[in-house]
Amino acid sequence: MDRLDAMQVLLTAVECGSLSKASRKLGQPLATVSRKVSELEDHLKAELLIRSSRGLELTPAGRTYVAAARAVLEQLHEAERAAAGEYVEPKGDLVVTAPVAFGRLHVLPVVTAFLAAFRQVSVALMLTDRVTHFLDDQVDVALRIGDLPDSGLIATRLGAVRRVTCASPAYLASRGAPAAPQDLAHHDVISFGSMSLPATWRYSSNGEEMAVPLRSRLTVSTVEAAIDAGLAGAGVIRTLSYQVVDHMRDGRLRLLLEGFEPAPRPVHIVYDRRNRLPLKLRAFVDFAVPRLRDQVAAVEL
Repeated sequence: MDRLDAMQVLLTAVECGSLSKASRKLGQPLATVSRKVSELEDHLKAELLIRSSRGLELTPAGRTYVAAARAVLEQLHEAERAAAGEYVEPKGDLVVTAPVAFGRLHVLPVVTAFLAAFRQVSVALMLTDRVTHFLDDQVDVALRIGDLPDSGLIATRLGAVRRVTCASPAYLASRGAPAAPQDLAHHDVISFGSMSLPATWRYSSNGEEMAVPLRSRLTVSTVEAAIDAGLAGAGVIRTLSYQVVDHMRDGRLRLLLEGFEPAPRPVHIVYDRRNRLPLKLRAFVDFAVPRLRDQVAAVEL
């Protein structure tokens, strides 16, 4: 039995919550995953997992062993990074994640410039609007928009962006401009996201949140499509400022309900620092932070 491999299988099973999910993540047959966990339990002469229809639960011995196994594997990975020279010069692979639109518009140009400057580093840029997990998704650094939960992660603030409501001059000429959020009930609204749930836009009035339920005339699955429809005069849209800043500045979209928008949302670059920081990660953070700060400042409205 390869004990290090068995440790990794056990940790993956615990993180995934089931042996079947772990088998899919590891790309191994379910029977193989189950066998490796059973062999580890036989070797230790202790039950580590309680298997049930609701998933997996660690026994007291399992909790102790998983904590120790995680520490062992982290020390092994640390030793491998040191042996590979990641603390001598920036080299190796980096996984960077960012929201789809922000990543395409602002992170991708920084990544391509970074690759030109650091020839020994490769980057996998994961663009997704879901919140990624550093361990589960094997992420090295993330760009996050919004308030951050308390965690052991290191976060550097890059600036802030805000929600904006806007429409084209042609639409406003024919329908007028809403004076308050409640007036949106009498306007054509373009929303994006879920096709099955009703749209609700949240504003602020006298320091209190105001939820405005809407009936969308048009619902699309991406923010890019909503912006295109707004530019075409199909109705009122609501996005983050960086997504429409160029259209606002050239007059193709006009700002609405500015006094009712909630506070700006912070933008952070976030990474995990459990051990020594590999030079590839330190190099990326040092390279990206000033450039992204400039980009965020440039899209403020």
